[in-house]
Amino acid sequence: MSNAAEFPLWAAILVAFFVLLGSSLALVGTIGFAKLQSFYERLHAPTLGTSWGTGGIVMASIIYFWVSGERPVFHEIFIGIFMTVTTPVSLMLLGRAALYRDRAEQDPNSRQSL
Repeated sequence: MSNAAEFPLWAAILVAFFVLLGSSLALVGTIGFAKLQSFYERLHAPTLGTSWGTGGIVMASIIYFWVSGERPVFHEIFIGIFMTVTTPVSLMLLGRAALYRDRAEQDPNSRQSL
């Protein structure tokens, strides 16, 4: 696409909305990571920011390249699927590794119900 005036207004509004939504959710995840106290409390906020934040940015990218017709949107779809699958798995692995470590050290602050 050579001229920015050719891009439709409705698509520009949608792209801007999803970019703002995705970046806001990533910011919320980052703030939650910085503000929460324990490791177990910090697990949820960054995963929310990563999953939903990346989803918003990917959706904006899909809309932009679909409307502009510059290239196919397969890359964005694969990124979205990859992030959706890997983020919860890494969350569970980190949580279980920390729980195992706490139980092995017999830390009284560990979450026994996980």
